[in-house]
Order: sequence, then structure tokens, then C-alpha cells
Amino acid sequence: MATTAPSSWSQRISAFIHSPSQFLSSTTSDCFLAELLHELRDDRINESTKVLLLSILQEYPNVLCPSATVGEETTLDLMAIFTQAPVRSMNLKCHLMLATANILVCTSCMDSQAKVAESFLDLLLLTIQDTNDHKDGQVFHPLRAVACDCLREMETCFPGLLSQKLELLYLLKQQETTPLHQAYCVLYTLGLKNAIHLLALQNEVADGELKSILAGNEGFAWKVVENPLPPFPVSSMGEIPLLQMSADSKELRSIVSLLLEESYLLTPASQATLLRELVEVVAMVQALSPSIFKSQLLRLFGTVETTLLHATLLMKATFTDSLFTTEDENFFIKRLVGMAQHPQLSNPQKLFYMDCILHFPENRPISSNGDESLPVLVTPRLAVSLLPTVFNDSSTMLCRMSLLSLVYMEADEEDDKGVSYLFDHLMALHRIVDNHGTREMTVTFFRAVFTFLNYFYHSEKFTNDLTTRLCELYSRHCYLAPNVNNMIDRAQECLGDSGWPIQLLKALQKLIVELPLPQLTLQNLNWHFKVLGRVARESQVPQRSSVCFLLSVLINSSLCTAGGWRMGNAVLAVCRNLLQHPCLDQVFIELADLLQYMMHHYEDTDIQDHARFYYTLLTNLSLEKLSGVLAKGPDIGPAKVRSLSSIMAESEGLSSNLTVHQMKHPVLQLVKFQDSAKQEMSQEGRSKTLEGEEMLRVYQEQFLSPGFASEVILKYCLTHVGDVEAPYHKLFSICLHFDLTDSNYEEVRDINVPCLFKARKPPVVHLKLKPRQPYPTRLRASAVFTTEDGMSWYTQLADVSVSFPDIFLPMPVTMDWSQESREQLFDHIWKSTCSEESSQSATSLFCFEVGDRRLCDLVESNFHPCLISKQPDQESYKVLFFLPPQCHVLLHIIGAEDAIQVSIVTDNWKLLPYINSYLHDVTNGTQKGGGNQMEVPDSRTDS
Repeated sequence: MATTAPSSWSQRISAFIHSPSQFLSSTTSDCFLAELLHELRDDRINESTKVLLLSILQEYPNVLCPSATVGEETTLDLMAIFTQAPVRSMNLKCHLMLATANILVCTSCMDSQAKVAESFLDLLLLTIQDTNDHKDGQVFHPLRAVACDCLREMETCFPGLLSQKLELLYLLKQQETTPLHQAYCVLYTLGLKNAIHLLALQNEVADGELKSILAGNEGFAWKVVENPLPPFPVSSMGEIPLLQMSADSKELRSIVSLLLEESYLLTPASQATLLRELVEVVAMVQALSPSIFKSQLLRLFGTVETTLLHATLLMKATFTDSLFTTEDENFFIKRLVGMAQHPQLSNPQKLFYMDCILHFPENRPISSNGDESLPVLVTPRLAVSLLPTVFNDSSTMLCRMSLLSLVYMEADEEDDKGVSYLFDHLMALHRIVDNHGTREMTVTFFRAVFTFLNYFYHSEKFTNDLTTRLCELYSRHCYLAPNVNNMIDRAQECLGDSGWPIQLLKALQKLIVELPLPQLTLQNLNWHFKVLGRVARESQVPQRSSVCFLLSVLINSSLCTAGGWRMGNAVLAVCRNLLQHPCLDQVFIELADLLQYMMHHYEDTDIQDHARFYYTLLTNLSLEKLSGVLAKGPDIGPAKVRSLSSIMAESEGLSSNLTVHQMKHPVLQLVKFQDSAKQEMSQEGRSKTLEGEEMLRVYQEQFLSPGFASEVILKYCLTHVGDVEAPYHKLFSICLHFDLTDSNYEEVRDINVPCLFKARKPPVVHLKLKPRQPYPTRLRASAVFTTEDGMSWYTQLADVSVSFPDIFLPMPVTMDWSQESREQLFDHIWKSTCSEESSQSATSLFCFEVGDRRLCDLVESNFHPCLISKQPDQESYKVLFFLPPQCHVLLHIIGAEDAIQVSIVTDNWKLLPYINSYLHDVTNGTQKGGGNQMEVPDSRTDS
């Protein structure tokens, strides 16, 4: 297999990462994986390129190794490459170890307890046993760190796998004095927690069982792979499995204490991980008191590390007043409030602290049903420093608005100073938006209004004032109509029985219909129509004023002549909503006048047609039928379809009735036409003999030039599928359509068949394919046809499979080439392909036993169209397959005493897997169960 340049690999891997499915449409995962492994074995490839190749296996193991079998084989190859890699390539060895671990975890190799999985785990344990780099030296330090991470990943994915190795892991942790001590410490803690979890799930635990686990140094616990541990429910103490022990747990207490004492030496992330594991250990073992963490609290309360604070909150939620006193709790909540406004912290960190305040785990929570409720300790006095200001960024402002709204809603204070401050803050935002604030500030304002309403919509004092201010804002900036409509929609969804959305809609309607006509412009009218369209959807809002306003605008302005389709469509949207209004009778005459005026005076023809149609519906159908015809929804019954119910909203236009009906079951199929003759290029004239360079030049100029378009023609019979119903016995105007499933072929043209009668001979269809790459493929087939009653139908056909042999063509030369010239051309192509230094050419060898049949019969029956020369007496045959657009596969078949040898030469090495599979099929089909076949593996030579 040829070597690919590093720059080419960089481009290919970028393409793969961008879209793995699109990349693999031009090849297969097996071929691409074989390329990667070949390059990793090649000593000529530099280390950085190999690391780049391994990144694909690390990120997409399931794509390249879709089965456990492929995963095992790939793991064996990677471990062999790991063993052969020199010590100086330590970075490569680290990435090989990571890739191997990812493949084992992701491809279910662990589930089958494969030997390769156990071998890799042994390798990891052997690697980490070189504590302090005494044996292999400092150069192996990174490899030990990666081995610890891999073991930790294995233990995380298969909890309890290392439960029988705790003594070894503890000794290694104690011996390690380098910075890797924390990796050993975290690995041991994880294994300890999972081992105790396994023990806690047992019905009965013997007195010495815990001690034996702590002192265990046996094999891997494969039973946990078959029966994985359930997740640990730290959020609900009632569901935590408890380890019932009557014996002394002194040794376990000593281990936990030692781990806690060493924790301050670890990085914050490792400390947080260790604390989480130990919290779960203490929660499961009743003999261990939570007070064991008491010495750590002061340090944890003062931390600025988010990971450590999160671990502390987990500890608080798990042990509550068993560990935290009332004073501790008060100090902790005040600490969170202070950090939520600390000027040195970033906005995401402040938002984290705000969320911690809102969900602070109390010692004695009032509500335990999971609903959002404020901690009792968060009082207005404590939270006053978190009041929002206009100088906050949008996220912080909205988060503070939500928290303080909850605080003041639950405070039950006699005065409403806090709520008044929040409302004043809304008004400050209102003034900013009124003075042409940015889009971000506008969105923030409406979100803040919704947040305020979510808590105080029952307070008429504030909602009435808010309605007035919003109307004032809209009157000056009517382009805010989409924001207003969206806020009203969300308020109706979330506020339930609140009447404020209706109150605001009535106020906006009154504002719009009372506007003087001279102040109205076409641009402003477009926004007003959107608001009136939203008003028209509410049954509690009278609509007469809206209809009169629309009619007045149409009569007294230039809207009919200058408004265009878009403005007319906006008016019709209001009319459509009015047609579905429960109180349509109250505006019947006015709406009829409006529609009649539009269909006679509006200049746009499409708007006239819609208005005429709506007028017809209004004057001829009852309210119930109107609602049934105009109602939107995905589930439309047959009656609704046949009663012109396909009318959509005006913005989407009119939809036509369906004219092509879809078949539930296929009625057509394509059956491959059994024709052994391959197409050949025919040309009249006498045979001519060409020699040497002239022959190659003529062949390349005439048949391998860019203008030479070769195509594969496949023959199929178009027939009915089984016993179809009588209406489909005679089909007319059949159009066959084919969709590609990959990018290896040009688009396939549709095929038209005049007719198909069940009582007649089926027609033969010629499917013409133009390959871009000569690989097998599948085509999705469908057809549209007409039956005798004039109905048109659409049906799916079974996928059309194009196999590798279907692409074979004979040598692309004209008939006037003599047999001698063809044989010489074969020899020249063979020699040039084997000798040239091309990155694409390759050679291979395939061997098999012919069985009971003669070799000449096998060759004639399978390779006849592409046979170049034959010498039956010497059992020597030459075969040339031409694969469009410009690929060759040459076979030299020679009979030997013990087996038949097939020498293979090709100018495209990517075809080798397909050639191998094809020869397997050919030879197996001739043996009829007798004889054996074999293949000489890895006998390719790079060219």
C-alpha cells in the first residue's frame, strides 16, 4: 500500500472531522481504517503525522470500528505498534495508549471479556507500577500519567473493575512521591468507592469481607462488566445503598482520614474529585461519621475555586445538619452572596454563585417536592446587595431580577419597597429602550418585564402602570410589534388565568385605531397590522373598531395602490383571524364590506383573489364550517382535504390539491437482466497491429484522455411485484428516478418507459452509470406512473444494488486492434504499473484450489469478456478489467501443483479489498462445497 503525504493526511482528516458520513461516502470505514493502520506502521512517517492519525481513532472509535470484532483487531494492531515504537517516541506511545483505551470502551470489547482487553489492562497496571520512575527513568513519566488516566476511565465506565486490586493501588499511591501522586490518589479513591458500592448492594455482608476487599490483590472483576453498577443517587439520601456492618471499620476510617489529610496537596480539580468520591463512601458506610470532614470545612468555605465549592455543596446536600451547624450554614450562605457580587470574578462565575444561592441545600428545607423555592436564610436584608442595576450585563441583570423577585414575593412585608425598586429598574430600562437603545438592551427589557410579571402579575398597581408604559413605548417605536406580540404569547402560556395580556391587547388596539390617518405611513401600518392580527385572535376583545379602522385606512389612503402584496397580505391575515373569531356575527357586515372593497379596489391580483375567496366563505358557510376549513393543524382528514381545506396562511400562499398519490406498497420492481455479454466498442475496419511506445501513446490519447467518457450500462427488466390489484395491471408514462447514496457516481438520468402491461413481456431498461470512483453502490429507486383511470401515482422501488463486477468493462480499444496488440498492451500496462513510482499502484497475490472443475472452465465462465490471452496447455491466462473512469485491474492466472495463483496488478490500490472479495466469490462459487481456498496475506508490494 502506498504512502500518503503528510499534507494530504492533514486535509483528509480535516474533511473527515467536518463530516464523517460525507467523507465515508467515497470510501468505506474498513478501507480508511486499513489506511490509518498502514501509515501508523510505516517507519517513514513522522511522529506528528501519526499523532494526527490517532486523533481520529480517539474521537471517532465507533465510526471506524463499528463492531467488537473490528475493535479487537484494531486494538491488537495498536498494541503491536505500541510495542515496536521506540522510547524516543514517547508522545506517540501516549496517544497509542489513549486510542486503544477509547476503542476498548466504545466498541463493547470489554463486554465480551476479550483477551486483548485483559492484555491491555495488564499493560496499564505494569506501566503504573514503576513508581517514582525508578526502573524506566524520567522519560516514561508522561506514559505513567496516561496509564493512570486510562485506568481511571476504565473504572469509571465499568465501576468495580479494579475492586480486587485495592491493595496494589494503595501501595502504589503510598510509594509515589512525584506530582503523579494525585493521579494515583484519585484512581485509588475511585476504586475504593466502587468496591464499597458493590459490597453495599449485597444482601448479607460477612464481618471480614470489607477487610478482604481492602487487602485484595487478585484479577480484574469482570463480573461488573456483565452486571454494571446502578448510578449512585447522591441527590436522594433515602435511595443510597447502605453498608450494614457489625465489625469495626477502623481500617477504612484510617484510609479515609489519610486521604483527607493529603487532599490539600492536590490541584483543585483533583481535590474536588477526591472529595466527591469520599462523600459517597461515608454516605454508604454507616460506621463512618460525617464529622470526619469537619477539619476540611474552614478551608473549603474560604475557597475561590468553583470545583471545590461545588464539592462542598454536594457535601452539604448529603449530610445536612450531621456535618453543618446552623452557624456553618449562615456563614456559607453569606459567603455565596458575597462571591456573587465580587468584582474580581467573571460573569459566568457570578451566575454560578447566584444559582448556588437559589438552590442552596438547607439543613431543614421547608419544601421537599422539587418545586422552586427560596432558601429560608435568603432574606430581603441579606439579598439587598444583589439588586439589579442598569450597569449589569444582561445575563447577570436577569438572574438578579429573578432571584430578587422571588425574595420579595415570599417576604410577606407590609410595604412593597423592594418590589417598587424592581419596577423602577424596569422603568430605567424602559427609558433606555425609548431613547433608541441597542437590540440587546431591547431584548433584555422585554425579558425583564416577563420575569417581573411572572411573580407579580396579581398586583394591579404595577400591571396597570406597566400597561400604560408599554403602550407609550409602542406609540413611539411601533417596530417593537414583534417583541410585544411574543411577550404576550409567552405570558398567556405561563401566567395561566392572568388577565394582563388581554388588558394590554385592548390598550394597544385602542391606541392604534385612534391614530390620526395623516400620521400613518406604510411602514408603520405594517407593524400596526401585525398587532391587530394578534388582537383578532382573542375572543375576549371586541373587534368592530379594528375592522372599521382597516376599512377607513383602505378608503382614505393610498394603501390599495401603493401597498403591494405584502401590505395586502397583512390586512388579509387580520381578516383570516376574524373569520375564526367566536363573535364573528358582531362584525359580519363590516368584515364583508372590507373584503368586498379589497376585491374591487386593491391592485394586486393575488390579494383580490384571496379577498374574493374569503368573502365567498364568509357569505356561504356557517361559523363552525369556517373554523373547520381555516383551522391549521397537522392532522387533516379526507373530508377537509376535499373541501378546499388546503388553504394556508397568506404568507405561505395558496397550495394546490395533490395530483400525485403515494402508494402504500410497491407495485414495481427492477429485475436484473441475465446477459453475460459486456458492451464493447465496435468499429468497422481491418485489424491493425501496433507496437511499443506507439501503442501506449495511441491507447492513452484515444481512450484515457479527459474527453473519453466511458459508462457502465446495466440491463433490468421492469415488472410488477407479485399479484397486484387489477387497476395497476396496465401502467402508462412510467418515469423511473434514481437517487445516489454516495458521491462516487454522476447523477443518474431519469428513465421513461411508455407502458407496462402485466399480460405482456416486461420491457428492458438500460441503466447508464458514469462512475467517478469505481466502487460498489446502491441506488434508491422510485417511479411515477399513470393508471387507466387517469390517476397519477408515486411508488418506491427496492434499492438497486451495483456490485463490483457490474463495473467491469473489457479493454477500451476498438475492434480493429489485433489480438497481438491487445496482448502487448496488457504486458506494457503490467510492466509500467509495477515499475513506476506511483502513490496509487499496487500488486497482490491470491491463491485458491480449483476443486473438481477445470481451470479453463472457471476462466471462461467468469472472465470471458475481459480475457486477453489463454494458454490452456500451460494453464496460463491473462485478464484485464477496465473500471471507469480510468482504472485497470490486471490478473495473471497460473496453475500450480498445489494451488492456482492469481497475480494482481492495479493502478488504484484502493480497489484491492473489492478485488479480493470478488475473487473469493468466484472461487467459492465453483467449488460447490469441496476443496479449500486460501489467500496469501500481506503480500502486496508498494509501487
